[in-house]
Amino acid sequence: MSRTTFEMRQVSDCIWEIPVSGGMRVPGRIYADEKLMPHIREDKAVEQVVNVAHLRGIVSRSLAMPDIHWGYGFPIGGVAATDPELGGVISPGGVGYDINCGVRLVTSNVERERMEPRIRDLVKALYKEVPSGLGSRGAIGKLSKHELEAVAIDGAAWAVRKGYGTEQDLDHTEERGRLSVADPSKVSPRAVSRGLDQVGTLGSGNHFIEIGVVDEIFDEKTAAAFGLGLNTMTLLIHSGSRGFGYQICDDYLEVMQGAVSKYGIDLPDRQLACAPVESPEGKRYLAAMACAANYAWANRQVMMELAKRTVARTLGSKPHKLGLSLLYDVCHNIAKLETHEVEGQRKTLCVHRKGATRAFPAGHPDVPGAFRAVGQPVLVPGDMGRFSYVCVGTGDVMRETFGSTCHGAGRVLSRSKAKKAAAGRKLAAELDEMGVFVMATGKATLAEEMPYAYKDVTQVVDVMQRAGLANKVVRLRPLGVIKG
Repeated sequence: MSRTTFEMRQVSDCIWEIPVSGGMRVPGRIYADEKLMPHIREDKAVEQVVNVAHLRGIVSRSLAMPDIHWGYGFPIGGVAATDPELGGVISPGGVGYDINCGVRLVTSNVERERMEPRIRDLVKALYKEVPSGLGSRGAIGKLSKHELEAVAIDGAAWAVRKGYGTEQDLDHTEERGRLSVADPSKVSPRAVSRGLDQVGTLGSGNHFIEIGVVDEIFDEKTAAAFGLGLNTMTLLIHSGSRGFGYQICDDYLEVMQGAVSKYGIDLPDRQLACAPVESPEGKRYLAAMACAANYAWANRQVMMELAKRTVARTLGSKPHKLGLSLLYDVCHNIAKLETHEVEGQRKTLCVHRKGATRAFPAGHPDVPGAFRAVGQPVLVPGDMGRFSYVCVGTGDVMRETFGSTCHGAGRVLSRSKAKKAAAGRKLAAELDEMGVFVMATGKATLAEEMPYAYKDVTQVVDVMQRAGLANKVVRLRPLGVIKG
């Protein structure tokens, strides 16, 4: 579909609507302001918002958060909910290749004055102890096929049983780190082989471990509930399901291409290949996707425990004495069956969040008891040189976006363009001058992930707040980063 065949109307300060036209079943909606829109207009992601609006069974709107950019099928930053009772579909393109790519935040009682002089030692130690980079293998060794099946079924709980963390960590993880519909029999041997030795690995690309500090507090009450004190150390861990999830996505894209023909589904883009949620193909994908999601939660759980032990050892202490504890873990790339209200009726919907974060507000039954009075922590990492944010969803977020908000800054340069822009630059030195010590497996990774490759995350979260969907709680400033 040509980008010139649809119109876009600004309906409020931070909302743009694409009216229904052609084969669209619902309108498109983009959350952005005048500062962000020029780049968004130039990006093919707007066309993808329109394409997603064609999906069978989609309800309400095809949504895009302010970190929107071009992805596979769905835009990254895209949210869509389909109704299985209306023949609603599930699409791997609405989840992405890195199934349950997500982020978790560790809080502490370590004051900046104690940690900052040791930042280089901390980064070097983390880089040594947490495997990173393309094809990296786990620090916990290679799993048997039987153990991998246990990871796929039990998720983060498997890691806790193995001594990596505590039961409280599960209470502070979305879905307690496990989707119950997982079925390893729906996963290919190729995917299994790719997953055997990658539990506890960071991977490459935009994945990272970031040592930061609480730099500013916007909401004292919620920050206190989250255990976030001014000038205390934090750890952000961003990773996903590695080769295991990638292969599952690849396998099921082929399955879905066949399903499109079988069920007579008309699509504007073959990358949106899908199947009805209630079909055999839809149920198989949901079961396999859940295996990858559970794998990702186990992966982050193991890495977090490795990181906590490493930080404590480097600072000459114990994790509990430093107050190192998991605040929350959210997934970015997922499709889940959730209950939402549509036109006054409670419905079970298949909610696709691709590069988007669940943001359930105060009082929601799926918010852990420790946070139910204030709402689920929403973690929004930025780039290596600028801020990250902890936010919380508002009462309007359920009605407007199926309880979803942004997941990060969002790219403004492709990886290839970012590398071209880095030619001749001393990137690590530039970051050092910005007050961020970084270690990475190669110059290419730094080039792809430099701040200039991303939108300003402050602008992104400001849009979410002005749109009335998520409020800022604290701002985190990065001091040290390890990249794959």
